[in-house]
Amino acid sequence: MIVNQAGQEERAMISPYRPEFEAALRLFARASEAMKARGFAAPVLVGGAAVELYSASAIATGDFDIVTARQEEFEEELRGLGFIRPAGPGTATRGWIHPDLRLGFEIVSASLLDGMADRDRVRLFSLDPDGIAAVLSLEDMIADRVGQYASGTAPEMLEQARIPSLVRASERRTDS
Repeated sequence: MIVNQAGQEERAMISPYRPEFEAALRLFARASEAMKARGFAAPVLVGGAAVELYSASAIATGDFDIVTARQEEFEEELRGLGFIRPAGPGTATRGWIHPDLRLGFEIVSASLLDGMADRDRVRLFSLDPDGIAAVLSLEDMIADRVGQYASGTAPEMLEQARIPSLVRASERRTDS
């Protein structure tokens, strides 16, 4: 069940995504719309959440990594949506948690892939009625995962680069 902006429950169309991921994505879209309404560039979803989006939840993430040059303002929007910053002993996150979700939000950078990705390639996903989510392009996400794999420090990243491209290829075959 998803709660829309008016606070009404609605059934999602058959979705390939985990319910908590879809709910978090909708909250991200709401926060993004609020940022744009304030005259700021939309934040961009990167990392594992981009992988989960492109893989249709074949790979699940534990958090949403977000790029925005306006961290303070974005965090204000998160607070307005009910997010809290966990504190105290045993707290492992540096980001924000929504009490109804098991996914954290963390601002990881002010620039997209440390300036190595072009914002013009960012993909926009409509999540009506909640807004639009800006997400790192599939190609940049794959390149980022392959680069992490090639560094020798993250062997699991190769699989994260493969699965979304396989999902997208199968979608192209079924669409034709």
